[in-house]
Amino acid sequence: HSSITFHSPFNNPVETYRYYSFPFCRARSHVEETGNNSALGENIPTGVEALNDSLAINDQRRTTRANDRVFVDGTMKYEQSLDEIMAGNRLETSLYELTFQDDIEWRLLCNVSLGTKELETFKDAIRNNYFFEMYIEDLPMWGYIGDFEDEDVTLGQMGGSHTFLFPHLHFKVGTNNAQIVSVTVTIERDSRVDITNVHKPTTVQFSYSVEWFEDHGLPWKMRMTRYADSRFLPGSFEIHWLSIINSFVLVLLLTAFLTIILMRVLKNDFSRYMELDDEALEEEESGWKLIHGDVFRFPEFPVFFCASVGTGVQLIVATFFLLGLALTNLISTTRRGSILAGLVVLYCLTCSIGSFVSTRLYFQMNGKAWVRCVLFTAALFPAPVAVVFLWVNTVALAHGSTSALPFSTIFTIAALYALIAFPLTVVGGIAAKNYASHDFNAPTRTTKVAREIPTEVPWYRSRFFQMVISGFLPFSAIYIELHYIFASMWGHQIYTLFGILLFAFILLIIVTSFISVALLYFQLAREDHRWWWSTFINAGMTGLFIYAYSFFYYFHRSGMSGMLQSSFYFGYMSIVSFAFFLMLGSAGFHFSLLFVKHIYSRVKCD
Repeated sequence: HSSITFHSPFNNPVETYRYYSFPFCRARSHVEETGNNSALGENIPTGVEALNDSLAINDQRRTTRANDRVFVDGTMKYEQSLDEIMAGNRLETSLYELTFQDDIEWRLLCNVSLGTKELETFKDAIRNNYFFEMYIEDLPMWGYIGDFEDEDVTLGQMGGSHTFLFPHLHFKVGTNNAQIVSVTVTIERDSRVDITNVHKPTTVQFSYSVEWFEDHGLPWKMRMTRYADSRFLPGSFEIHWLSIINSFVLVLLLTAFLTIILMRVLKNDFSRYMELDDEALEEEESGWKLIHGDVFRFPEFPVFFCASVGTGVQLIVATFFLLGLALTNLISTTRRGSILAGLVVLYCLTCSIGSFVSTRLYFQMNGKAWVRCVLFTAALFPAPVAVVFLWVNTVALAHGSTSALPFSTIFTIAALYALIAFPLTVVGGIAAKNYASHDFNAPTRTTKVAREIPTEVPWYRSRFFQMVISGFLPFSAIYIELHYIFASMWGHQIYTLFGILLFAFILLIIVTSFISVALLYFQLAREDHRWWWSTFINAGMTGLFIYAYSFFYYFHRSGMSGMLQSSFYFGYMSIVSFAFFLMLGSAGFHFSLLFVKHIYSRVKCD
């Protein structure tokens, strides 16, 4: 027996629905029929059945498990892994039956009488480019449920067009050493049914055929590699290597320029300050040495600041682990949802790192309420994720979409947080309290009274201008790769170049750190010692640019629409952008802290 998962509008891949919510053949669960009976049309049930976003077909090796659940309509829902459920896949049985190495020239599936309501359902789905997805041995296939031709769009109406339903599917299954290595499904256009007139009841004969062939050129371990070239997927997924090299050269020139300029400027500053005594230094009109007594004055809201820094470090570590697992194929990059499920698990396992970093920094700032810091760290990222999830899951439930996570999955994720993430966060905080160094090791002493900060600064040295520059320059290094990442996250493309993604992520951290250090120098040079929060925010501004790019992609690079798709897209993109804000802010702050300690340790200060 075959299985099914979901169906969806092509432009809204998140908007998935159960297969048996559209008027197709009625599924059977307890009726066993021979191939001859099926071919003759005997004992074939007729009726209206629901369509799903994808079909999944498995061979006879798939067996019924104890936790499989039977629906009222007779279909069986298979027990699935966390990544499949998070991707919106709901694997169920279907009427399509395949036997290993058994070709089927033609087999009747069922006869369905479609009334006006059912025809309107199909017609609306075809006009919205609904497609289905099938699986054989975890190998996905895609196809459209119908097509429309000769459209004449006039005044917002379709004139002179015809809508066709595809009732016949042809499966091609490739094998190598008695293992299934490739699967495709094609549509028989000659057998299509015209359903343009929805007021005319129509009886549709659904059928299928199966062709098995030897695919010796594709080993079983490499069977997923063909999906990057699938004809169903858009053909614009080629990586423009010239653009990637161009971004690398841009980053290299930018970092080299900033390094040379900063080294020359600092060398001149060191020479000038070394030659001046204290009295002459007081006569200086400006300079970063003048604020040596204030530069290590700790920031406002230290609990929130330390929690942000610690969470950013945790997310960086989790990201590197995830990319490393993807590169080594320990995480399946071709199964939709596996990356997300892996990230959830890795976040839980790295919670002790974030708590350790935040609590250690908090103690170095002479903080006393370290328990509050641990709790802030534990909730800083999961709390916004939970808020967004509650909203999008509610919208998905209201639309009857399989994208809504079931209660069992929600309970599993909550248990992961309660039993793994939170305890590890507490352990990390306790380890920082008992074993980490609480000495900040500032090279200069902080005065009791803060120095007055100049209020009149040129516009190009203003805080707003620095935020724009610090966000735009790192964003320019990754915007080329963003298109392919977005197409994978919010489309049907399979992203496999995780080596390039790791390279781009490292470049992003390097550029962000260099930009943050350069802007910090200009801030200190104008005697503004409030650099802690400004450096963190400046470095994290790239996250805001990524969120702004998501609007551009939504309206100008995709065909997404509707409440459900928009809620998922903008909701989860806000979480992704917030994660980048924390990661890059933390990276920029740590590099800036090293820079500040270095330059003030090189000059003599009382």
